[in-house]
Amino acid sequence: MLLQGKTVIVSGVGAGLGHQVAAAVVRDGGNAVLGARTEANLAKSAAEIDPEGAHTAYLPTDITDEGQCAALAELAQTRFGGIDAVVHVAAWDSYFGGLEDADFGTWSQIIDVNLLGTLRMTRACLSGLKAGGGSVVIVGTQSAVAAPNEVQQAAYAASKGALTSAMYSMARELGPHRIRVNTVLPGWMWGPPVQAFVTFTAHTEGVPEAEVHARLTERMALPDLATDGDVADAAVFLASDRARAITGQSLLVNAGELMR
Repeated sequence: MLLQGKTVIVSGVGAGLGHQVAAAVVRDGGNAVLGARTEANLAKSAAEIDPEGAHTAYLPTDITDEGQCAALAELAQTRFGGIDAVVHVAAWDSYFGGLEDADFGTWSQIIDVNLLGTLRMTRACLSGLKAGGGSVVIVGTQSAVAAPNEVQQAAYAASKGALTSAMYSMARELGPHRIRVNTVLPGWMWGPPVQAFVTFTAHTEGVPEAEVHARLTERMALPDLATDGDVADAAVFLASDRARAITGQSLLVNAGELMR
């Protein structure tokens, strides 16, 4: 029970990683306060994770809106009496391409969500975190620190790379308040987005899905892809007191595809 009695805000709760993080929080004894733009997704996740509703609360939240970020933080404090950690999953990751075909208007929107949105949500939680110390866990991406092998998502990678740099500054700034700031960097992560990629690629190339899946796994040191659940477990560890001396660090969760 790594999070016994702790209250954790989780942004970006949908069908994939956000749901897994919230589920892991409750499984490990914590209270999960769920935020995302779509209320139906929040209600579905909360009902699956905590049917009696004793350890979850949720509020539709757009992290580009400071007022909505503040409202989610207030919900955590009103419902459960404080904020012990915030795990940032919310991100815009569906825009593909590189520099030559870049639409910089879209890039600006992605940065507003992925970089500034994370900072807005963190700042909204500061008063709660300062009360007793706590943890900020940012879900980044392996492509923020290494060239991608398959899919070109330059805007996403750039925004997440900026977040990794911001993490260092926040860790130094907030450390005196006993607030730790760390990043989890997933690589290929078996969950809804990668499942969709495998299905789409197999259909496009006219090959079995198993062949596409094998191409991904052959790059790993371990024989299986990391899963959403593996990344969620890493986030819960960093949010917990077991990681009390860890701050300003990036943890790759990628089955050994990239080693640093």
